[in-house]
Amino acid sequence: MINLAELFPYSFDKKYSKPVAYFSMEFAIDQSLKIYSGGLGFLAGSHIRSAYELKQNFIGIGILWKYGYYNQERNMDGTMKVSFIEKNYSFLTDTGIAFPITIHNHEVKVKVLLLKPEVFNTAPLFLLTTDHPDNDHLAQTICHRLYDPHESARIAQSSLLGYGGAKLLDILRRETDIYHMNEGHALPLCFYLWKKYKDLNEVKKRVVFTTHTPETAGNEEREVSRLEVMSFFDGVEKDQYQTLVEPGSKSLNYTLAALRMAKVSNGVSQMHSEVSRDMWKGFERISEIKAVTNAQNHTYWKDEKLEKAFEKEDDKAQAVRKKELKKELFKFVADQTGKIFDENVLTIVWARRFAGYKRANLLLRDFERFEKIVSNTKQPMQVIWAGKPYPEDHGSIQIFNDIFWKTKSMPNCTILTGYELALSALLKRGSDVWLNNPKLYREASGTSGMTAAMNGSINFSIPDGWVPEFAKHGKNCFSIEPADRKLSEEEQNKLEAERLYDVLEKEIIPLYYQKPEKWNANMRQSWKDVLPQFDSGRMAREYYEKMY
Repeated sequence: MINLAELFPYSFDKKYSKPVAYFSMEFAIDQSLKIYSGGLGFLAGSHIRSAYELKQNFIGIGILWKYGYYNQERNMDGTMKVSFIEKNYSFLTDTGIAFPITIHNHEVKVKVLLLKPEVFNTAPLFLLTTDHPDNDHLAQTICHRLYDPHESARIAQSSLLGYGGAKLLDILRRETDIYHMNEGHALPLCFYLWKKYKDLNEVKKRVVFTTHTPETAGNEEREVSRLEVMSFFDGVEKDQYQTLVEPGSKSLNYTLAALRMAKVSNGVSQMHSEVSRDMWKGFERISEIKAVTNAQNHTYWKDEKLEKAFEKEDDKAQAVRKKELKKELFKFVADQTGKIFDENVLTIVWARRFAGYKRANLLLRDFERFEKIVSNTKQPMQVIWAGKPYPEDHGSIQIFNDIFWKTKSMPNCTILTGYELALSALLKRGSDVWLNNPKLYREASGTSGMTAAMNGSINFSIPDGWVPEFAKHGKNCFSIEPADRKLSEEEQNKLEAERLYDVLEKEIIPLYYQKPEKWNANMRQSWKDVLPQFDSGRMAREYYEKMY
């Protein structure tokens, strides 16, 4: 049995001694541990690193995905290809713990592995897997793919995380005061606690919930009859869980149920919290929705040399290091695409999870105007795209491929595959401008811009998510004015693309080439303003102070 007292390499800070368990479907901690897809995982990875740095009594509960999310590769013609490759990790510790849970009225054996704190400087992370010889093939596949496209598998994954994680804590005999759900995926833990304590109020005392997205796809909803067949409610009486379902509905919305079963909830930026409160205002019995703005771990993401130049306000050292970082990125670009970029040229990057509302192709909307901008030899510009679409999101995969075909013949524009932690770091350090242009009110937080700012990449963004809490146009970033929401979506896209081009041509490009001292000052101000407010140490403290 794991001795929890010996597991932590530190004595708990008195401010953070309350025992918390943090449940997340994904954690982005290190390039070598591929158990994440995008922003939710990046956030969880930073949180668990900062919990370690602050000496918090905090443990993570996740799933060990046998094939990860997927490997993003290329077909023979250069378009995007999805591959599933088995992952193995010698740095995880087998705890020797195995126990049963019930899924689809069958006993499923859960095995537990541990990421010890000293491996990557994180709080302890327990990873659950059904890849156990006692399980039949179907049960073993539950932990194969993060966000499996099949409904039954997705329901089973939630049960593995929620029931499995809550039961593990009891097996470890850990007195857990707070069960923190990072999104609604772990909802079954609430039913485990309900069955254990026989009282919904006892559940509410212990559960904290973070909602991450206003997107419909991010707020899972399943037919109650299907959840019943899958043993989702863990023996809780039907008349009890039925109270979580809206009158006249046969479906259970995970987010709504979590809001009703948590003592307090939060959105992940001031703007997102307002959107969330408005989104759920018509529903009764929901918890208060506070705001705890997402953040990223500065210790992990910073470049030491660039940071020293910022601290000394040394323009020359700053410029020299930035060019060195651009060269490192451009080696990767050349190796993957056969295109050689120039470190003296303004470089814009659009890189994040590919989803329709994030509008990766907005920059190409007026293709003639885009071509004119990137073909200007007097004040040239280089553009890089990167990001992973969901494997079954064929619309977003088509956007990726369209960008590939449209820029294939352009020596100064390209799209990269393999967007994970390592490439993300290369892009943030090697870019001059970090472009973010989602549809307004659709980006809950968008933390990639924070780590870009930590590395001398200036944000160029729609004022969505965390950005309004940070942005000072022309001083630490560049803003794209949103179109009137009363206009049609087509008109909004057209107008916002035009405004994007205008800021590029009239402000960003001239400033970079004609006023390098002001460009350096903007970079430095961006770095100053992102810290410490958007370092995850602040976020990890706020969760203890405002939520736990």
